[in-house]
Amino acid sequence: MTVARVELRDENDPQSVEIAVTGEIDLSNADQVRNELYEAIANDLMQVSVNLTGVSYLDSSGLRVLFMLAERLQRLQTELAIVAPPGTPARRIVELAGFDAVATLRP
Repeated sequence: MTVARVELRDENDPQSVEIAVTGEIDLSNADQVRNELYEAIANDLMQVSVNLTGVSYLDSSGLRVLFMLAERLQRLQTELAIVAPPGTPARRIVELAGFDAVATLRP
């Protein structure tokens, strides 16, 4: 199993942030991933992008983390975008779960 890693990417824009997640997100590490995502997001951001390109496996607990993040950002009035190229494991799962109803999906 590959442990998920959350990495903050500085875009030099104080109102937006891109966070790259790599590895597998499952029941064993979903809480850790959620905590790291929350720590990386300031309450005054206008836009958050979560890049799942490097995620090789995403189960229902990983989806729960994404839906919880979307709900939190909606309360903060912050736009959420999920970056996952078509055909990747993460893209297939977020599409099947209907995640495009709560966030923008980008290739």
